Amino acid sequence: MATTRTATTVWEGSLFEGAGKVTLDSSGLGTYDVTWVARSQEPSGKTSPEELIAAAHSSCFSMAFSNGLAENGTPPTSLETSAEVEFTPGKGITGIKLTTRGVVDGLDNETFVSLAEAAKAGCPVSQALAGTTITLDAALA
Repeated sequence: MATTRTATTVWEGSLFEGAGKVTLDSSGLGTYDVTWVARSQEPSGKTSPEELIAAAHSSCFSMAFSNGLAENGTPPTSLETSAEVEFTPGKGITGIKLTTRGVVDGLDNETFVSLAEAAKAGCPVSQALAGTTITLDAALA
């Protein structure tokens, strides 16, 4: 069964002087300010498309990796994954780095890394972002 999630952005003004608000409609979790300055310089309490992509990617990868570990007979005690989405004005998103650390009983680091690579390849968000380079740093905690 397919699901659809929605978010809405209302933007006012030009790219460089304007501002917007992005609302997470499906979850109702909130509305967040976005600006060009927050995207291309310092966040200063505002979000950006890249931060939202990082949130989506780190959570999707963690779900895919958790499932792969469980299918291997070694479900994780815990996984911590961060995603760094690099944005270069004039070029766009130029790379994504996933870093994951896990506590998994009965698993060696080599298998952990191999299963992490498989999760990266199978993660639906990774697949949607295939137009950019995605790197992975994986190790047992």
